[in-house]
Amino acid sequence: MTERLGRGELEAALRQVGAERYHHLHPFHQRLHGGACSRGEVQAWALNRYYYQSMIPVKDAAVLGQMRDPALRRAWRQRIVDHDGDRDGEGGIARWLALTDGVGLDRDLVVSTRAVLPTTRFAVEAYVAFCRDRTLLEAIASSLTELFSPQIIGERIAGMLAHYDFVDQGVLAYFTARPPQAERDSAFALAYVLEHAVTPETQAAALAALSFKTEVLWAQLDGLWMAYVEGRPPPGAWRPAP
Repeated sequence: MTERLGRGELEAALRQVGAERYHHLHPFHQRLHGGACSRGEVQAWALNRYYYQSMIPVKDAAVLGQMRDPALRRAWRQRIVDHDGDRDGEGGIARWLALTDGVGLDRDLVVSTRAVLPTTRFAVEAYVAFCRDRTLLEAIASSLTELFSPQIIGERIAGMLAHYDFVDQGVLAYFTARPPQAERDSAFALAYVLEHAVTPETQAAALAALSFKTEVLWAQLDGLWMAYVEGRPPPGAWRPAP
């Protein structure tokens, strides 16, 4: 980028990243939402996605560690509470475990994360490292995939309830609770990015950070596709019951 974008132009460019690169376009999600996944594929998705969910508070703690403004920290730490809860059995991670329980996975295996795909582990840990090592602006910009998540969550709830008899509203409680949080968080992050990305260089960095995050999400689905749709799980990864 050689010219500075106006606020509206920058927001439009960020939203275009989602339109072109968000993982709602991935064939695995289309398969999942359309009812074409086997039970084993749904289980593999839930198990691997748990690792991502469990590391989101770790990522947010890394972002929090970059913040010197108490007001900014107060706003951002709510994300950690949303995932961890204030006590055992609360929060997004607990709701995700209700999902993995509901689709028939052993909770100890899920929580151990020992059977996740290497692609999952590498992608998630790359995201945590990105948010720890890059600028605060880049870390916050990378979270803007939340702008696009309400759409995919709506598709997921409708599709999974329609097509999988082992899924019900209780199993999908994570997704019914998440949209208001994502809308709040994305509005906050977008306002921060629009305020602080004010040069061609910082605007390019923000757009690249968001693109990187879409790649983190896309890579996880690539791994699921190869391992469980094509039937080539790597050594040590979870395998569905025959």
